[in-house]
Amino acid sequence: MTYMVSDWQKLQIKLKERFGSEMEHDAILFMIGLQELDKPPRNYKKDEKLEVMHIGVCTVLQPYGFYEYKGRDDDDWPHWELKENLPHLDAKQQNKLMNDALIDYFKRTGFLEEEIN
Repeated sequence: MTYMVSDWQKLQIKLKERFGSEMEHDAILFMIGLQELDKPPRNYKKDEKLEVMHIGVCTVLQPYGFYEYKGRDDDDWPHWELKENLPHLDAKQQNKLMNDALIDYFKRTGFLEEEIN
């Protein structure tokens, strides 16, 4: 019997291959935020980690029209403007939106289209 592998499952397989384990939304958003921040590696304070995750959230939701990129500040941190309030979603709907946004991000970057070993 042949089973279809969902894009989310493919993403988790790719992340596990690259980082050694599957990742939750928060960890993936933090990773995307670090990528978009484009600064040398360092330890971040708790509030800075939340800001890095926010960069990830804005990055993946920008194509959905929720955020518009405005540029970087004097410290070279990227900033977005909220263009449309996120709709009220239950937990399942929030999870689906975030899964879709993350999958779209990794497809745009070419990461998800790579061959799975």
